[in-house]
Amino acid sequence: MTGLLGHYFARLERGRPWRWRGRVVESVGQTIESAGPLATVSECCEIVDQAGCLHLAEVIGFRGSNVLSMPLESADGIRFGDTVSALGVGPAIEVSPALMGRVLNALGEPIDNETGGDRALASGLPLPLDGGVRSPLDRVPIRAPLGTGIRVIDALLTVGRGQRVGIFGGSGVGKSTLIGMMTRNTAADVTIVGLVGERGREVSEFLEDSLGREGRTRSVVVVSTSDESPLKRVRAALAATSVAEFFAAQGKHVLLVLDSLTRFAMAAREIGLAAGEPPTAKGYTPSVFNKLAKLVERAGEFRTGSITAFYAVLMEGDDQQDPLVDAVRSLLDGHVVLSRALAAEGWYPPIQVLDSISRLMPVVASPAHREQAALIRKLLAAYARSEDLVRIGAYKPGADPDLDRALRAREALRAFMTQQTDERVGFADCLKRLAALAGEV
Repeated sequence: MTGLLGHYFARLERGRPWRWRGRVVESVGQTIESAGPLATVSECCEIVDQAGCLHLAEVIGFRGSNVLSMPLESADGIRFGDTVSALGVGPAIEVSPALMGRVLNALGEPIDNETGGDRALASGLPLPLDGGVRSPLDRVPIRAPLGTGIRVIDALLTVGRGQRVGIFGGSGVGKSTLIGMMTRNTAADVTIVGLVGERGREVSEFLEDSLGREGRTRSVVVVSTSDESPLKRVRAALAATSVAEFFAAQGKHVLLVLDSLTRFAMAAREIGLAAGEPPTAKGYTPSVFNKLAKLVERAGEFRTGSITAFYAVLMEGDDQQDPLVDAVRSLLDGHVVLSRALAAEGWYPPIQVLDSISRLMPVVASPAHREQAALIRKLLAAYARSEDLVRIGAYKPGADPDLDRALRAREALRAFMTQQTDERVGFADCLKRLAALAGEV
């Protein structure tokens, strides 16, 4: 029977299933309002214009009995009366080991033009972009330190495997450069990089200069440039995290780097405002903070594998009290603050140690390591407290023993805390140098 009807079964499989449909009744900017179809929030849909072109879109909310959707590409060509069809599925990405070394767009499609790339990716396992909700009991305590190859971080802001850390800084201070150093130097089985809302010219620069040929072989890069729709920018961050979850589920230690969390939040704000959400602090809608929490909670140390995440966060006007900055800081397990003043002095990486913290350093660092790091922070604090007096010559040596030690060790501290962008520092060597420095001062 199967042989006789095989031809008809094949046609049924190729045919398009019956779908709920509706009609476009209004278009404002990137928001399409339609009467129908019957769909859920975040469900994928497609709009067929008068020329027969398909516009992939996503349901972002409702207005009365009408459906609000947003196209993944431009809304050009869509007009009143066009058909809107619900696809019955949510956003997903196909994942497989074949992703290693590839560069993808926000939809999971290869954009590096390698022969056979499309065929390899088509056979992957579809994973939803939202990742679902993971039980807190699936996590295990973070106990192992993770070397980043950046001396000041490994010595004074030690990161644990599975930790989530924010890189906070204003524009042009060096966040992307620092993240590039981490992707090359951090000890991880797989590196997943999400470039969200990035300038187009910087994508190739990042691949060639920051990752390099060796780094790309063990990396997956997901890209959404600044000229793409807010849906694609949000999906790029979600897709990068889903790929990281796939490799972590295989027992691998994954490094997830997202540049930047701020652009993810801005894209989510555009979607929320288009859906009619009321703006709150600095125009951010309530759903933005919920999406941020869901995104960063997907990283961590699990019973099988781990995801160590570094998130770049832009501080507008170097304002650490920005609502978004404050919200992200409360969600993460530590933050590294970059100083514009240190960058202006040629101090690289321009990490303001006194404003930075790793909440897991007391757990992953040895007692001797913690004691040596505390001494260095004490000297840095003593100098920062009296820096103005020192600069104008009003300080008299002997008045503050800690400041005297800090002044004598100033050059040694600077040599320890600065590093060339192509310099790689092993974790063990970093601890030896920290011990030597603590002994000298």
